[in-house]
Amino acid sequence: MADIEDEDGDGRRYRAPALEKGLDILELLAAESAPVTLTGIVNRLGRSHGELFRMIQVLEFRGYIEQDTTSDGYRLTDRLFSLGMQQPRTRTLIEVALPVMRQLTLAVGQACHLALHTLGEMVVVARMESSEQLGFSVRVGYRRPLHQAASGIVLYAFQPEDVRRRWEELFNPKLGDKELAEFREHADQVRARNVEQTPSRFVAGVTDISAPVMRGGAAAAALTVPYLKKLQPSVSRGETAELVRQAAEKISAQLVEGDSRL
Repeated sequence: MADIEDEDGDGRRYRAPALEKGLDILELLAAESAPVTLTGIVNRLGRSHGELFRMIQVLEFRGYIEQDTTSDGYRLTDRLFSLGMQQPRTRTLIEVALPVMRQLTLAVGQACHLALHTLGEMVVVARMESSEQLGFSVRVGYRRPLHQAASGIVLYAFQPEDVRRRWEELFNPKLGDKELAEFREHADQVRARNVEQTPSRFVAGVTDISAPVMRGGAAAAALTVPYLKKLQPSVSRGETAELVRQAAEKISAQLVEGDSRL
């Protein structure tokens, strides 16, 4: 059977037009914060209603997208996220991390969460609530561009150079040359001190304290405490940073032990 001609000259040997239409829809909706109508999807992808109508119906039937009842627009469900969470390495990471995260929250009196990289963003995959009545936590599924979050810069900082460059291509919005240079320099500083402490860009009074969970010589995840400033804190911010670093190292060590038994 002859190969399909590479009409676009992009080096691909095979094409699956129907599959690519479906992926285009998913990627479009993943980048949108609000539901997008069928007409909006058609216009943004530059295709006809006929090309996309059945594709959208199938994606909705399979549970990958859903229609908003108030706007008739479509948005992603958490099905793709759930599929990713079923990966054995991700399940093992979370299973190992949760007991350590519980110990950490008890020690510092603050909530914590675990984040992974996905498509140029950090996404929270596990969290542990504070043991105290007052605290601040981030929900599972929360995501931000890597360069806008402490978890993101930690994930980036502890990667080989080739991985860093690939991730930079995924940044949305793209960084200018000056911003990118500053981000790289900041990442090198984080790598040198093995922990990040930075005021939250989104919540006043919160300092994000984050450390890398290492696996195979690179950051597999970032363990983060959104440190809420209290009038009478039981544990200082500096002490919390050290405890976060120690907890991340403990998770890393247990992952190495688990991998060696495979």
